Amino acid sequence: MKRRNFLRIGSAAGIAVALVNHLPVRVFASNPLLSLLKNQSQQNGRVIVVIQLNGGNDGLNTLIPLDQYPALSAARSNILIPQNKVLGMDGTLLTGLHPSMTGIRTMFNSGIVNIIQGVSYPNPNFSHFRATDIWLTASDANQYLDSGWLGRYLSADYPGFPTGYPNATNPDPPAIQIGTGVSTALQGPQVSMGMAITDISTFYNIINGTVDPSPSTPAGHELTFLRYIAQQTQQYNTAIRNAAQQATNLSSLYPSNNSLSDQLKIVARLIAGGLETPVYFVNLGGFDTHSAQVDVTDHTAGTHANLLNKLSEAVFAFFDDCRLLSIDKKVAAMTFSEFGRRIISNGSNGTDHGTAEPVFVFSPGVNPGILGNNPVIPANATASNNLPMEYDFRSVYAAVLADWFGIAPAELNTILLQDFPVLPVFNKTWGINPVAQTSGNGMLQKNYPNPFSDTTTIVFTTPGGMTTLELSDLSGQPVRELVKQAYPAGTFHLTVAREGLPAGTYIYSIRSGSARASMKLVVVD
Repeated sequence: MKRRNFLRIGSAAGIAVALVNHLPVRVFASNPLLSLLKNQSQQNGRVIVVIQLNGGNDGLNTLIPLDQYPALSAARSNILIPQNKVLGMDGTLLTGLHPSMTGIRTMFNSGIVNIIQGVSYPNPNFSHFRATDIWLTASDANQYLDSGWLGRYLSADYPGFPTGYPNATNPDPPAIQIGTGVSTALQGPQVSMGMAITDISTFYNIINGTVDPSPSTPAGHELTFLRYIAQQTQQYNTAIRNAAQQATNLSSLYPSNNSLSDQLKIVARLIAGGLETPVYFVNLGGFDTHSAQVDVTDHTAGTHANLLNKLSEAVFAFFDDCRLLSIDKKVAAMTFSEFGRRIISNGSNGTDHGTAEPVFVFSPGVNPGILGNNPVIPANATASNNLPMEYDFRSVYAAVLADWFGIAPAELNTILLQDFPVLPVFNKTWGINPVAQTSGNGMLQKNYPNPFSDTTTIVFTTPGGMTTLELSDLSGQPVRELVKQAYPAGTFHLTVAREGLPAGTYIYSIRSGSARASMKLVVVD
């Protein structure tokens, strides 16, 4: 069967799912971006877990600007968190968290959270459907795209797909969504990239090779037979089952009656079991809080408090599990919602659709702290007032792609369709091996002399093409671009002058295509 015909059939028929702990698990077919992420994941083991907060989260009651409290009190007195209940955060007296977010506060104070203030895009849309589409496709507000930001470029790295996949080189699914729905973020330009994997009903069915019981009738026996056949023919069933059998969750902190926790528990187990899938999608719904956002007698309780508590407890337990399973250093997670809420509350003890929101990124590899400033709240806010954008959401995506997965600038611009700045969310040198390998040959040799006080020589090997050498400090901030030009394949020597560099330790990095490597050098007086 031809690939295009297969995809048309798959798109028309819908996407089969696996139920893991009674949760639908959707596995997505590959595309060049996901293949690139997979290759990066194999090199540095990194995984991103995207947490979608469906409905539009109220950022002003999530990350509370304490320096704006009098204006906030005037604008939303019927829902505002009492100032003495706001959770303080190490390193700032100006900003605090909702009192339900004790787990995330502990993570922030431990240095594994980066919070980006005021995330939105120009001319934001207030429709749930359109705003969600913009976030998932990374489009402009007036631009309509058929592909998602993780769904560009369909089949260059998987010729002939789906015939021959999975195989020894690519045994695992490139992306997994746990829960209902197929994320547009993983939609290809022409057809759904969703791939039918399995139709078994529970996590233990995957592990044990069993199926749900059927009635003891001729039709029931036939149904059981069909379920076994479907299970045996799902392409990635074996990989998921093998990973599930290799690990068990170790954290005792996972709460009950928490759908996000149930999803993240599965993600942790699959990662720990050795699945090389670099992208996971999970979600938590209910954030469209037009009414009854808070308990009228206690603003620290109510619908929004329950949602933020679920988020906080689930993420805290997940990273505790990752730590106990020794996988925390390669895992990052990020939140997003389709929009924030208005500054002013409404008469139903709720909030209406707004603009900017905070985005939370969790990982030991982040630059910890808060990016951006508290929004200035008008003294007499009205329904027409909204939070200003401080950062474009696509700059957050750029940070994930460039600094977490190591995608080169040329690929980054192609994926995001424009040139967006890379926000310093991640420590760019986090987890980088002293020497990365390309085709068995080291891209970098140790510079000589090292340490040096005047000049040093860097020896590098490139497979050919545009090559960039950059010097950064230990926090990952660029200090100097040493070279950026096209080279033929080969080994080259570059003499680097100190030229006023303060004494200290630096990282020099090479990028050539999708290959990269880094090493340290020391400057002395």
